[in-house]
Amino acid sequence: MTFLDLAKSRFSLRKYKPDPVSEEDLNYVLEAGRLAPSAVNYQPWHFLVLREKESLEKIHQTYHREWFREAPVVIVLIGDHKQGWKRADGKDHTDIDVAIAADHITLAATDRGLGTCWICNFDKQKTIELFNLPAHLEPIVFLSLGYPDIQTDTERHKDKRKPFKVIVCWENI
Repeated sequence: MTFLDLAKSRFSLRKYKPDPVSEEDLNYVLEAGRLAPSAVNYQPWHFLVLREKESLEKIHQTYHREWFREAPVVIVLIGDHKQGWKRADGKDHTDIDVAIAADHITLAATDRGLGTCWICNFDKQKTIELFNLPAHLEPIVFLSLGYPDIQTDTERHKDKRKPFKVIVCWENI
């Protein structure tokens, strides 16, 4: 499969099979996240993997969607603002670095026949409290993870993405 085929295959999955994710597949996607590039190679992230019933019940308190309860695994990508690179004007690149790691995980999951969904609309403060995160650690994105119970149309991008000529500029805007 080419990279573009992989990218076309990835979609926001909201219907999971109840099957547990194998250790091999889980470690594969986490390794892909670990290998993601980051500003100055600071790697300002932690991947909190939740798959035990008690942990999943806690995370379900922070995002109330029925489909979210179906996912056998949730990965909370946490940014470490003490570790993130700051540009000269103060811009903190932690969020960007975590997003790159999340994207690596989602694509690796697709490569393994798994599905994911980015979740950003969660209760951040409740997540911090439930998992006792110190002030410098911020939950940035949740990734639900599991085996898909549906398929997607890999050609959907023809109608659901802006045309190439609209988003690509050559030499100036």
